[in-house]
Amino acid sequence: MDVKTIGIIGCGLMGSGIAEVAAKSGFQVLIREQNEQLLKKGLGRIESSLGRAVAKGKLSAEDKAAVQTRLSGAVGLDDALATCDLVVEAVTEDAGLKQGIFRALDAICPANTILASNTSSISVIDLAAVTRRPNQVLGMHFFNPVPVMPLLELVRTVQTDDATLDSARAVGERMGKKMIVAKDAPGFVVNRLLIPYLLDGIRVYEQGLASREDIDNGMMLGANHPMGPLTLTDFVGLDTTLFVADVLFAELGETRFKAPTLLRRLVSAGHLGRKSGRGFYQYGS
Repeated sequence: MDVKTIGIIGCGLMGSGIAEVAAKSGFQVLIREQNEQLLKKGLGRIESSLGRAVAKGKLSAEDKAAVQTRLSGAVGLDDALATCDLVVEAVTEDAGLKQGIFRALDAICPANTILASNTSSISVIDLAAVTRRPNQVLGMHFFNPVPVMPLLELVRTVQTDDATLDSARAVGERMGKKMIVAKDAPGFVVNRLLIPYLLDGIRVYEQGLASREDIDNGMMLGANHPMGPLTLTDFVGLDTTLFVADVLFAELGETRFKAPTLLRRLVSAGHLGRKSGRGFYQYGS
């Protein structure tokens, strides 16, 4: 399929980033949120990001204006989504919520529309199963921040057909992404490897083996990582890390995916990382 119009369901940190990159790449983009407040916040995030790109000389004012003409937003799942060739769901990691959205999209969108999820941990086949087009459902797992991170992890279920995967790959190429293809297994590729590393970093800190700075510097200077595990967990979000860890532990039962007590306590305290201003480190004033 020659994808021209993309729907984005959810305009949070990930959804707004996907929408921005899609519009920059020449796609018409329809954004949908659950209420006006979230929609306004998400569109404002895109506006700020485009403004920074202009200020840095990475985007001209004319190109910024052109990008904005390709973006439109509204509240709720409406019939306008029937014009989309591809719809990417990017809401919170809640299987029931995502399944409800996929049921609604399946009823709204024509038979040729591809449905994708940006999930980082939930089984894609469980989402495909509630539709009448499981062969046209796949995972398109982008990474934060979407305008900067080059990777797009394509997740193929046992029912995803070749044409759907090829169309998703073509969209990723047009967005300038580098792609890997993963089977629909818990954590896919990146999180299957990343989450145990982050949890081990937290355990080392929890057990008092070294300070948080020395743990992070050790991995940056000794393993050539761009940031250490505690800084990276703050960036990902402690709540997101905990959620994915719990999903992987429930699915696989391996102790390396079992979340440390310290992580649970910090999340309970609302210390979620950069987005809350405090995690393993403190941010802002």
